[in-house]
Amino acid sequence: MRIRLLSCLTVFTLFFSMAQSALTQESPAAVTLYAELGENAGISQIVDHMLALALQDARIKDSFRDSNLKRLASLLKEQFCVLSDGPCRYSGDGMKETHEGLQITSAQFNALAEDLQIAMEQVGIASRLQNRLIARLAPMKRDIVHARP
Repeated sequence: MRIRLLSCLTVFTLFFSMAQSALTQESPAAVTLYAELGENAGISQIVDHMLALALQDARIKDSFRDSNLKRLASLLKEQFCVLSDGPCRYSGDGMKETHEGLQITSAQFNALAEDLQIAMEQVGIASRLQNRLIARLAPMKRDIVHARP
């Protein structure tokens, strides 16, 4: 009887100490979308591939004719970094001010979104991560699209 009581007490003590240890351990920090996209290097690859596709895309390539492509790429990288919870700051103007007067249609917006998705597939970004980034970009449509099809 005494051995049984001692065994139960040992098991209880062991269980209690394990539970206490689990409660006091810090949980790992949540992994950000920024990290899952590959941080700056991954975002740079995505943006560079997307712009290369957009410049060949008959539906939208003319929209970029007068753009400073180096600056555009830099600002897109900043924006993707911020939207994916990275440590960056966006230094560009707001979407509404930037796109006002450009007469961008929903079809053009959607074409660039398709090019983005293709670019992410090309660099090996998982579908669930693609969806997370696109979900964060989608609300900008109302500030970018200013023309009817």
